[in-house]
Amino acid sequence: MTRYAVLLRGVNVGGNNKVPMARLRELAADLGYREITTYVQSGNLVVTAEAKQAAALEKSVADIIREELGVDIAVMVRSRKELATALDANPFAEIADDPARMVISFLASQPAADKRNALDRNEFAPELFEFGDRCLYLWYPAGMGRSKMSAAPWDRRLGVRGTGRNVRTIAKLVEMLDGAE
Repeated sequence: MTRYAVLLRGVNVGGNNKVPMARLRELAADLGYREITTYVQSGNLVVTAEAKQAAALEKSVADIIREELGVDIAVMVRSRKELATALDANPFAEIADDPARMVISFLASQPAADKRNALDRNEFAPELFEFGDRCLYLWYPAGMGRSKMSAAPWDRRLGVRGTGRNVRTIAKLVEMLDGAE
């Protein structure tokens, strides 16, 4: 049995893609997952599962949400080690002084090199981005509200779906995966 963080993309935002967390926990239980908890209303689920492959967990959760709630969303699954490694590898840790403005977008797969290389690093200055292992680090020094970078069509540019969480949320998920809630 392994503990996983299940990250749902774009749920309960502006009244769209409604996925009530109580119902999400019920659906996860229906799939046979145990020790199920959610964190905030934006689609953060922690489960214990027999699935040894995150892809199987991603598919089962996405399928049941689509079938039972009529919501078609991307689902990213990460282990405790993967989340902690992403936090530790943050290239902006020295300058990111506000955890709400430091986001890690977890990607379905590593974007192709040509897609990554086609991006202009100065396009969003003073905002910064950098790639990690199946993730994209995004630093918003002035916040995301009026950010050019937050409005960028990353999925289209990278050819890969992703879902972002600020580092405070990721740290909380790591704690939850440790069992400290």
